[in-house]
Amino acid sequence: MNLIEITLQALDAAERAIPSGQPIYMLNLIRYRAQAHYEDGFDAEPCSGREAFDERYRPAFRRLAAGKPLVRVLSVPLLASLVGSPSERWDEVALNEYGDFATFRSIVDTETYRREVAPHRHAALEDFRLFALAKTM
Repeated sequence: MNLIEITLQALDAAERAIPSGQPIYMLNLIRYRAQAHYEDGFDAEPCSGREAFDERYRPAFRRLAAGKPLVRVLSVPLLASLVGSPSERWDEVALNEYGDFATFRSIVDTETYRREVAPHRHAALEDFRLFALAKTM
């Protein structure tokens, strides 16, 4: 199983669990590949995983999300792990705020995302976690 893929089943489960119309935060734990690894047939110049993510994935995602209620709250290096498995390593943590889960889904659950955006994320990332968080309690 590909642990970096956003599946239809995961989207459906999250949609059932998250109250509609509620602002949410999406917490991203990111580990980059040393070299981006694109699937055969995807035309892209060689680069590092970080370059594929920062220079290809993020701009493509922003274009697809243009005009939607989305704010990047932070994107920072993870400096140290105080609790957790010693083998677990993350390069970056990103936190984005969406107007609601439907906004997030309207971006990632499209053919354009799967064809033009996701290949850069897949090529860039060695490992990835994505969590939906409530904005308020």
